[in-house]
Amino acid sequence: MMYAMRYDVVVVGGGHAGCEAAAAAAGMGARTLLVTMDMNKIAQMSCNPAVGGIAKGQIVREIDALGGRMGLVTDATAIQFRMLNRSKGPAVWSPRAQCDRGKFIWKWREMLDETPLLDIWQDQVEELLVENGEAVGVRTMWGAEVRAGSVVITAGTFLNGLLHIGRSQVAGGRIAEPAVGHLTDSIARHGITTARMKTGTPVRIDRRSVHFEEMEVQEGEHDFHQFSFLSAPRPLSQLTCWICYTNPEVHEVLRGGLPDSPLYNGQIQSIGPRYCPSIETKLVTFPEREQHMLFLEPEGENTNEMYLNGFSSSMPMDVQIAALRKIPALRDVKVYRPGYAIEYDFFDPTQLSHSLESKVVPGLFMAGQVNGTTGYEEAAGQGLVAGINAAVRCGGGEPFVMRRDESYIGVLIDDLVTKGVDEPYRMFTSRAEYRILLRQDDADARLTERAYHLGLASRRRYDWWLEKKEAIARLMSICEQTHIRPKEVNDRLESLGTTPLHYGCKAVDLLGRPQVSLTELQQMVPALAEAVAALPNRREEICEAAEVLMKYKGYIERERMVADKMHRLEDIKIRGHFDYPNMTQISIEARQKLQRIDPETLAQASRIPGVSPSDINAMLVLMGR
Repeated sequence: MMYAMRYDVVVVGGGHAGCEAAAAAAGMGARTLLVTMDMNKIAQMSCNPAVGGIAKGQIVREIDALGGRMGLVTDATAIQFRMLNRSKGPAVWSPRAQCDRGKFIWKWREMLDETPLLDIWQDQVEELLVENGEAVGVRTMWGAEVRAGSVVITAGTFLNGLLHIGRSQVAGGRIAEPAVGHLTDSIARHGITTARMKTGTPVRIDRRSVHFEEMEVQEGEHDFHQFSFLSAPRPLSQLTCWICYTNPEVHEVLRGGLPDSPLYNGQIQSIGPRYCPSIETKLVTFPEREQHMLFLEPEGENTNEMYLNGFSSSMPMDVQIAALRKIPALRDVKVYRPGYAIEYDFFDPTQLSHSLESKVVPGLFMAGQVNGTTGYEEAAGQGLVAGINAAVRCGGGEPFVMRRDESYIGVLIDDLVTKGVDEPYRMFTSRAEYRILLRQDDADARLTERAYHLGLASRRRYDWWLEKKEAIARLMSICEQTHIRPKEVNDRLESLGTTPLHYGCKAVDLLGRPQVSLTELQQMVPALAEAVAALPNRREEICEAAEVLMKYKGYIERERMVADKMHRLEDIKIRGHFDYPNMTQISIEARQKLQRIDPETLAQASRIPGVSPSDINAMLVLMGR
């Protein structure tokens, strides 16, 4: 006898994508069920308990600006915070936080428990239910049947997951957790293409066995920066991370173990992440390197468990431990768990639309590693978009889609559905052609108003953005209207190491100099100092946002002009207008790629590998443009 349930949206998987999807769908008024195999491991940080990093930090800021939860949870559980890339321009500044792994899970659980219209069901989904070509629900291992208007699959690495340590193999989605064996087949039988990928995780170390005096200290930062635009100051103790290095003796031990490495003995056939390679891959790829940097990072406030970032491996256990003991600081190391690799199923993301709904099975949405990505942040960003659109599909309305000049999440999804993946996809600032527009400081300016009108961002969040927007405009107005005379500021300018003025200028022009910050400018412009002092709260955040807008105004405006030109192609809808196989005016490769991906707009078509500018021009001519 089946136990039947009925919801608007059912989300399969309680990882980072699933949590954001479920919270977003419920937040938009859809009755939502989150099905997870273990309620005590919701939003488990399977690899490093850290959030953010290069480009990933921008994604988390965007999730927060849209009303998502990842930024709030990260701030509440952070045990070290750093802003990466400070030596470069603000376009690539990226926040990163080390988190308390256990507290992160329970903070997410608390937020989900407090979300109206959201229920949680602990079970394993075995089958996708499809009727008349559309997804209508799921069936679980224990005999529950959940009917829903939209189904969101966020199964992570659990689909036919296979763990590897040396020559040993065990089925599993994570270590000590079972794999899901039948869901892939129940989805693939409807025409959805599937393939295999692999990822891995490093050894876990007992801090009591480490000689910290032989390591470099990496302190965190304690300024105003956070992930969420709404968070209070970080409540947990801020801890130290540590740096050490491999050496030729370590490499010799590891090379001796290569014949038993599943990456090199033919045991693993699938492709792993290029930008987060295992230690054995580093040795093979860079044989001339005599050392590789490793980061030893705490797993929480009250645990001895530490994470060795940079030592991901699937080598045999004895090889991993013997190699570690050749590092002076780890000569007496004790290990909680060796590193391991995992292979898993994913689905071709080019079969999805930009809303992350399947083109093959309407009503089916996919997000996270099942789309071929890697990383908590990439998964959470997709989950948020999938959850929003799953709710939109139930309630009616236009799909929620973000452009490439609007967010890193928009870049991520467009890359997935347009180009597909041949290795686990990781976001970098270099993937975005509009980096100056997609800074970490302006995510709220780009997205909060849109999220509020969508019904996802709260009134409190929207009101704070309006207050911040007005404050930034006030500071910029003062700088643009205040005239400065040389005799008033030249002594100050010389003390800062910059050329004195020969003629008067506006205060905003002085701010364009690298040596002059908004803080320094306040010493020269009393009206500006008074306006800053009058700010009611989050003063540093407002000042930084205003300073970036003024210092980089020319670059920002130029990039906006380029983006606006591209919008013309984004506005040209082409789906359904062309019979690609019979278009002799374009190349055979372009015909094949266009037919397979079926792009929505001409701009999307232009980004498909193998579609040339001449192909796009031919399509414009055929459309009478």
